Amino acid sequence: MDVRFVTKPTAQALLVALLSAPLLPAASVPTAKPEDVGFSSERLARIHEVIQRHIDGHDLAGAVSLVARKSRVAHLQAQGVLDLDSKKPMPKDGLFWIASMSKPITGVAILMLMEEGKLRLTDPVSRFIPEFRGLKVAVVEERAGRGGAAAPDERQFYTVPAAREITIRDLLTHTSGMVSGGPVSRMEAEKIARKPGESLADYIPRLGAVPLDFQPGTRWSYSPSAGFDTLGRIVEIVSGQSFDQFLRQRIFEPLGMKETFFHPAEDRLPRIATTYHRDKNTLEKVDMQNRLTNSTYFSGAGGLMTDAEDYLQFGEMLMNGGEWNGKRLLSPKTVELMASVHAPDTLPGRPKGRSFGLSVQVINDPIAANYRVSEGSFGWDGAFGTHFWVDPKEKVVGILMIQTNNPNRELDRDFENAVMQAIVE
Repeated sequence: MDVRFVTKPTAQALLVALLSAPLLPAASVPTAKPEDVGFSSERLARIHEVIQRHIDGHDLAGAVSLVARKSRVAHLQAQGVLDLDSKKPMPKDGLFWIASMSKPITGVAILMLMEEGKLRLTDPVSRFIPEFRGLKVAVVEERAGRGGAAAPDERQFYTVPAAREITIRDLLTHTSGMVSGGPVSRMEAEKIARKPGESLADYIPRLGAVPLDFQPGTRWSYSPSAGFDTLGRIVEIVSGQSFDQFLRQRIFEPLGMKETFFHPAEDRLPRIATTYHRDKNTLEKVDMQNRLTNSTYFSGAGGLMTDAEDYLQFGEMLMNGGEWNGKRLLSPKTVELMASVHAPDTLPGRPKGRSFGLSVQVINDPIAANYRVSEGSFGWDGAFGTHFWVDPKEKVVGILMIQTNNPNRELDRDFENAVMQAIVE
């Protein structure tokens, strides 16, 4: 396909525009001149240059970037286009499917219920979903095929009892082994796949029949959907509300997040960024119709859509120890617990310097991780390029919204670098 991109302006024109254009006010986060919060305006303008290079390199169609420091917005900018075919410019309030950036919101929901004494991190999942009692762990046997290699269709497996039950903490930290990328769990999960019109209550209990990929707690392996969708179902059971109702009433409305939802109303459709799959130098449109119209399944793993300013309200709540807009969702100690190391970088499956907390990655050693953020920074990403982090040391919340799969996450690191090098005070 032919990929079309906006013309790149000169660096001088960019700098003039950036320094003279007023910021649009975020929903409830005041704006500030970069210098007022310790940034250099000239250096902060490099964010635009970094993103434009990726647009020109056919890595993405458009982006919205936002940076707040000391609870004031110092940078908010839209670049590129919302859709390549129409060439509609990307608006600052463009809506993005945030995929796994939904997971920290689900994590906060669970921690709110923990604070209320309605569940414990150490609770077995079977306390809430009996079908999860007596889980098995898959052990793969491979028979040598031609040339000594095991052919995919020759894999066989047997199961052994789990050494212990999986817990809520296991799900929050991706240490449960629950549909975590192993060939057996993937194959067995496909046999009980979710059907159109099903809800969390319909589907999640069936996952109890799927073997785990490893003994609980023995390694870290990402559970893209199953683990956090199960947490969403636990929220429903404990609260007595549907998951979407709980998030709306307990998180979104208190924080003033009016543009965060599972399924968009018709009047929001023109603001939704088109989703693309990147293949070499082309961007191929991804059909999102099912995601836009599915109104029965509320995925705690990756179902939410929002814009950058709305997600900032959530980020600022975490930055401010669980309180924002005069509303307290969590205590400071619980936010500290959330952003603490629960799955260390020494656990098999975790990269050096990058530990995992409760629904968020925690950078325990920026040098080993090769990240340009402070030690103790935490956050997470989405499959189609969305990214956020909270840096408690520098009082920074950074949010990047794109809608193109970003497997190597190079733009994330470039964005972080552009933000951190702009801090001069």
